[in-house]
Amino acid sequence: MKRVVYPGTFDPITNGHIDLVHRAAKLFDHVVIAVAASKRKQPLFTLEERVDLAEQVLGDLDNIEICGFDCLLKDLVEEKKAYGVVRGLRAVSDFEYEFQLANMNRVLAPSMESLFLTPAEHLSYISSSLVKEISALGGDVSKFVPKLVCDALKSKYSALDKED
Repeated sequence: MKRVVYPGTFDPITNGHIDLVHRAAKLFDHVVIAVAASKRKQPLFTLEERVDLAEQVLGDLDNIEICGFDCLLKDLVEEKKAYGVVRGLRAVSDFEYEFQLANMNRVLAPSMESLFLTPAEHLSYISSSLVKEISALGGDVSKFVPKLVCDALKSKYSALDKED
């Protein structure tokens, strides 16, 4: 059985992420969507909220699992008995960073493969950072994320506005 891990912060999960999960689920027997705690990135959503959103929007797939993690990726890949990791490449600008990560992971875990998938062309410009920025300024992000995520963003920013 070929198992892979698709790691990311997923803050929030976007239509681009979902497209990559569906692509990976067709290629591999089992896909672990690994939601990184990423405390240094100061995510908008808690780890639990990001896992929950991913579970709700990807519930139609039966060969995936979703988990949160706060360890070295190589350790999670070993724990999940996965073949390697799947990473998304939206543009050439992603390549340099992903290439560096893949080489570092190869040093840390020589048997761990890094596989790269590209999203559908009409989704290639979507990033969680841009979605958050647009949403924070009251813009419509419904073309970039599922309705559930759109609603979660509105609720989160509304709550943050009340705190200020």
